[in-house]
Amino acid sequence: MFQGASAINLDAKGRMSIPAKHRDALSIQCEGRLTLTRHPDGCVMLFPRPVWEQHRQQIAAWPMQARAWQRIFLGYATDVEMDTAGRILISPELRAAVGLEKEVMMMGMGSHFEIWDAAKMAEKEAQALEAGTPDVLANFSF
Repeated sequence: MFQGASAINLDAKGRMSIPAKHRDALSIQCEGRLTLTRHPDGCVMLFPRPVWEQHRQQIAAWPMQARAWQRIFLGYATDVEMDTAGRILISPELRAAVGLEKEVMMMGMGSHFEIWDAAKMAEKEAQALEAGTPDVLANFSF
């Protein structure tokens, strides 16, 4: 299970270093083979390749009415591999689609990660806090 937040800077080529705390786990789990794709909320999702392959099969089987959503998830999907320095390249097309600039946040979300433009993520979090706790969490407690 991946969790935790990491502040990262993209380099001039759009490469991102995977934080050391996740690099070893990803090397073991999937030999550094990853898949990136677009999330409709405005971030990039990063999956270990075996996890993505399960999702890809489900998405490909969606009916014709979901074709636009297939384009979002499958059309932007890009297979990448960590280089020897533990970096991945986020394609210019994917960076542009979600508005990734230099400063990004990588968030562990259990089976995968979300990669957000840092300013956009701060804005989304502020909106969520302002909106208050959703009804679905009414009975949740630590």
